[in-house]
Amino acid sequence: MHPPVLLVFHQVGKRSAKSQTERVAGLTRHHWQGRWHREGGYHSYDGCIPTVATTLELPREYGPAGPAFRRFGRDHREPLLEAIGNPRRSACLARRRQAAREEQRRPEERESAGREARRPVCKDCGRKFTDDRWTAVEYARDWRTRQSSPHLCEDCQSRAVAAEQQAEADERERQEQEFLRQEAEGQATAQQAAAGSPAFAPGPGKPATPAALGQDMVVLTPRTCWRPGCC
Repeated sequence: MHPPVLLVFHQVGKRSAKSQTERVAGLTRHHWQGRWHREGGYHSYDGCIPTVATTLELPREYGPAGPAFRRFGRDHREPLLEAIGNPRRSACLARRRQAAREEQRRPEERESAGREARRPVCKDCGRKFTDDRWTAVEYARDWRTRQSSPHLCEDCQSRAVAAEQQAEADERERQEQEFLRQEAEGQATAQQAAAGSPAFAPGPGKPATPAALGQDMVVLTPRTCWRPGCC
């Protein structure tokens, strides 16, 4: 790429600066003329020498940053940086880069939309899983690393685990209380059997009878006579 050339014309003699500019432009056309790109709508100046012309009066009138410069091949004046540049080509390339980025983004957007459609939803609160929760509940090669309650989000799982732990603690407490109750009843029964119950103890010198011992008990007493019908 060639560096740009700036030509400053001044009115001297009978020839005007404008006519001199046009004459030099015509003689040097093969050095600065670009090639037109119809699809992009710009001229390509690859291999050409950017040639810009002005007069002494124009920079004084518009200033160094004003529209005081005309590039050979263009019909209007513009600021110097725009004159030595190629705004149409830059805009075309920017549009192409933007289109390429959008084309590259479309598959990513479709993939992201598909992933969002597959994102699990908590069966309790209805919220979608976070990425960390989704990763945690996905199938793991080692079954020991799998999460409990994979149908719940992280918050609901925490509440479910806390409720399960509380239920287990309550069940252990109930079993301990039941064990202590049964143990106390067993000890009371053993003590009552050892001490004897007044309802079953016969009086002094009185044999135990079924009425005294209960209907379900049978008392065997020794016979004093073995003759039939005697006793």
